[in-house]
Amino acid sequence: MSDVQVVLGEMQPWTDHTTPRPALAALLTDVVPANRRTLILGPHAPQQIESVLAHSSEVTILVRSVADAQQLGEDFGPCLQVIAGALDGLEGEPYDVIIATDGLDRVLGYDSTDLSWTERLAALSRLAAPDAVVVLALENEFSLLNLLDSRPAHERHGDDEWRPLHDDPTRPVSVDQLKAALPWRAEVYADFASRTFIRADVSAAARPGELPTRLAVGALESDDTPLLSPAAEGVDTAARAGLLGSIPTGWLAIAGAGATHDVYAQTAQAVLSADQTLTGWDTTSTIGPSTTESTGSGSGSGEPASSGSAGAASSGAPSAEASSASAPRSALLFDPSVVPTTIPSGVSVETVLFRLAAAEDVPAFRKLAADLGEWVTESRVIVRWDDIIFDGESFASGVSPWVAQDCVDKDDLLAAAWVRFQDRLMGQHRRHPWPPWMVGDDLVSAWLGMSGVEPPEQLQATSPDTAPATAQQVARGKELAAALDVVLETRTGTVDVRTALAAAEDAKQELFELKGHVYGLERTLGFRNKAMKTRENRIRELRGQLQRLTSAHERIRGSRTYAVSRVIFHAAQVRKPKTVARKLARRIRKR
Repeated sequence: MSDVQVVLGEMQPWTDHTTPRPALAALLTDVVPANRRTLILGPHAPQQIESVLAHSSEVTILVRSVADAQQLGEDFGPCLQVIAGALDGLEGEPYDVIIATDGLDRVLGYDSTDLSWTERLAALSRLAAPDAVVVLALENEFSLLNLLDSRPAHERHGDDEWRPLHDDPTRPVSVDQLKAALPWRAEVYADFASRTFIRADVSAAARPGELPTRLAVGALESDDTPLLSPAAEGVDTAARAGLLGSIPTGWLAIAGAGATHDVYAQTAQAVLSADQTLTGWDTTSTIGPSTTESTGSGSGSGEPASSGSAGAASSGAPSAEASSASAPRSALLFDPSVVPTTIPSGVSVETVLFRLAAAEDVPAFRKLAADLGEWVTESRVIVRWDDIIFDGESFASGVSPWVAQDCVDKDDLLAAAWVRFQDRLMGQHRRHPWPPWMVGDDLVSAWLGMSGVEPPEQLQATSPDTAPATAQQVARGKELAAALDVVLETRTGTVDVRTALAAAEDAKQELFELKGHVYGLERTLGFRNKAMKTRENRIRELRGQLQRLTSAHERIRGSRTYAVSRVIFHAAQVRKPKTVARKLARRIRKR
């Protein structure tokens, strides 16, 4: 354990929370020069500290929390010099490298002077050597997540964060303002939720459906900020206007050095690095914070995944093989070897499908679906339309590293892709030409039919719980799509305000219709009740008449007149009275 040095402005008891940022650690690995005297300013996760320690000869870290400083001293030992205090209390010789990827918001203490952002930057610049390498982060107050945040401004930061910067007019809120405020010539990266870093000029040139935009959308969708509306729509609109670099959650300025790659993106256990070329992108996947790289083709047989088919996933990834034996059937495995080293330029298939659906161009939608059905083959790689690239003539696999344990049938891969597409189409409230009663398994089944999948045979239900044929057809696809949402950390439980308002409006309309239905049923029941009462009264009248007639009949049958009439009646039935008389006389004589 190294000794902790205390300077002015320390905070105790206190702790500043940090989160692992693999993409940032990979960027620091490329930026930090070797064998330099380095200062890490502010709270940083151990992963970032390790990236700096791997290259620097002498590393000092300044944190305002005494408890955090003691913990860092225990974790890293004598290889890290730990100082507890505030930025305005630190003095000493200039440093060759300054790393401030947490920004300048958490570098002052209770007793520090209330310095503005530019004053903090001036204090930082005094600690830098003339030719120093400086990496400085800045939170973007104009970020899309900040604009769409459904929480009031005073509830977005808790008391445990101690962020005293509020309404600071000197704080930059754009890339140009940040470059103008820095005393060094710097290169800026757009930071999307600390998961994706894109070079500023690359983000400015990115358009909807292209690789930088897709990575930015994925990063923002994984953030747990409660939003007023889905972030994907805002990102696409900003990219169409060439303003993707203006709406990230923050920026990362690098002065005195340049990063190696244009894009750094976190994908589960790996970091994807990409460089833009004239024909597309060159990609590299780095496993974890180390320098072990896994670059390969799109299939285990050495054929590129972008050669016109989805390709079969390679089984050579250690992470995939290690967990395949114990993982459930629907669980997905991470295999960076399926990511192609070269990705062509173009937009995602999902973007094209969204445009065709909004234009209600069903014939073109059907043709594209048919082409996709011919392109997809049996494979372990999970197909996603938001990662498949379309250049107007052919398709190519993107950067998704997720595979199934076993080879998945073509029909199930298509079902998973269409189920995910429908969830995103409906979840983002996009326009489409299909009726509302068709949304669900029936619509997915219709899209599968467009892709060349035979429709399911309609069988007669044997019980009320029998699932429809379409539900059975897409059941496996739903499992794969749900598993993909889990590994992509897609927010399925958080509902944005626009969705909630739309659901409330639908519920209001449904309630109005149900009220009308209930009113109609009440009127019908009232009419039927009156009819039943009329019938009941008529039955009572007839029952009383029957009782009176029965009593009169009984009285008649018991009278002597009725008995005489019966004798007369029987006598009238005799047809040969002489014969009867002779028989009677004969009986009388015998007696």
